[in-house]
Amino acid sequence: MAGGKLSPRQKMINLMYLVFIAMLALNMSKEVLSAFGLLEKKITEANISTDKRNEAFMASLAVKASESPEKYSDLNTKAQTINSLSNELDDYIENIKTGMMATVPKDDQDNYEIQDKPDYLDTKFFRGDKLSKDGEEFKSKMLAYKDGMLSVIGDKYPEITNMVEDQFGLKKESPRGKNVKVDAIKFHFEGFPMIASKTKLTQIQNNIKTIQNEVLSRMLQGEQAASLVVNTSNYSTLLETPKSAYYAGEKFDGAIVLGRVDDKTKPSRAELTLDGRKLEEGKDYTFEGGRVKLNVSAGNPGDHTLEGKLVFIQDGEENEVPVNRSFATISKPNAAVIAAEKMNVVYRGVENPMIISIPGIPDNKVNARATGLKKSGKKYIMKPGSGREVVITASGTLPDGQSVSSKQTFRIKDIPRPTGTIRGEDGGSGPVRMQRQGLEKSSVGAKLFDFDFDLNIKVTGFSFKVSGQPTIKVSGNKLNAQAKGALRKAKRGETVQIFDINAKLTNNSTYKLKKISPVFVELTN
Repeated sequence: MAGGKLSPRQKMINLMYLVFIAMLALNMSKEVLSAFGLLEKKITEANISTDKRNEAFMASLAVKASESPEKYSDLNTKAQTINSLSNELDDYIENIKTGMMATVPKDDQDNYEIQDKPDYLDTKFFRGDKLSKDGEEFKSKMLAYKDGMLSVIGDKYPEITNMVEDQFGLKKESPRGKNVKVDAIKFHFEGFPMIASKTKLTQIQNNIKTIQNEVLSRMLQGEQAASLVVNTSNYSTLLETPKSAYYAGEKFDGAIVLGRVDDKTKPSRAELTLDGRKLEEGKDYTFEGGRVKLNVSAGNPGDHTLEGKLVFIQDGEENEVPVNRSFATISKPNAAVIAAEKMNVVYRGVENPMIISIPGIPDNKVNARATGLKKSGKKYIMKPGSGREVVITASGTLPDGQSVSSKQTFRIKDIPRPTGTIRGEDGGSGPVRMQRQGLEKSSVGAKLFDFDFDLNIKVTGFSFKVSGQPTIKVSGNKLNAQAKGALRKAKRGETVQIFDINAKLTNNSTYKLKKISPVFVELTN
């Protein structure tokens, strides 16, 4: 367009081309600025969630340290150091962002298209080709955080060490197409639009919080078990019994044990009473390893109390562990005990395990009947049909020939509404974030959260929706070619929908599940 003589008409056309190209460049720039703003907002939301997890971790660790200082005190001290280092750098970066946004009118804080000037950080961080005083301070803070974290971490976690070095080591970078290396701060912040620099600062904050969470989790997982040296303040007496109740006059064969049961916990002597009567060693109890084995009458129906102390000799001194436990003696039963293992309800569409027994009567002498009930080994399985309730009747014969019979009513409930998933994730309170290629390969599923039964749910089809494009019906549990084609037209950051999920139970295909909740996916590329 630059050579030769041009007619007025051609000159006008060329000028229009130039104006058109300039307009395209301007619009693309605004779109990029908006993309940076939306990304910065998403990272900020993630930072808030990570902050809450870290705060909960620190609070929990503080409680553990107060309860078991010998085990968690050192870990708590390191965690406090990590927390202090992380908060110091995070607050410093937040102050930079606050100063930066103070230059933007209050009503335009979310107008990312006007945040295109690099002036704030260019003036704050640089003086000519060198860093300014504030730039040097920023560099110093980053390196101090790196050195502090590496000092706490040591060489136990090489993956985290590499992460800290890579993200906070400020290694020199090579601009694209150039053979020279420049200072990392100049490389990442000089000449960039304000919203882009703010996004990078927010990402650094995300790196801080993520590393803090990773280090604390690894350190807690690697904590060694407490010392096995006997310390009476760490022990409590427990009462072991082979059954929960005893008949009047029956021999009570329970055992008092320490929480840590081994030969090292054997007391030097015991001073015990049962309902105020002193017990004698060899006659009423014997020592068996870490247990004090009782051999006394269960007595009359009612509550009975074991009191006294267990005495340990350690370093020539006596250490006492108090004993204060009780047990109950009951009369022979005249009614059956019927209970659902899971809850006081049974679920339609699944096999509900049941325990049906009568105290004092062997299981093989107990009979139970109800619609949908069958025996499986020593237990029962209930598969309820229609209706809202089912009545189970149990009967048996006591050793003295007396018959016992009892009924129990259970509510019948349907299986709760499943939750749709992608790649095993349901997104919680927001969409699942994943790459486009990952979504193409991932499987759509359905889960029952906080349900007492493990059910195998198979997805047989679903609907797939990309904004601005027709809804696509898919068979199976993965995107088909048509859905993948629609996905490729979606923009980065766009949320696609997976809904109308159809599924069935693999071991009961006739049962109709409730409508499955949809799942939303935010594309990250």
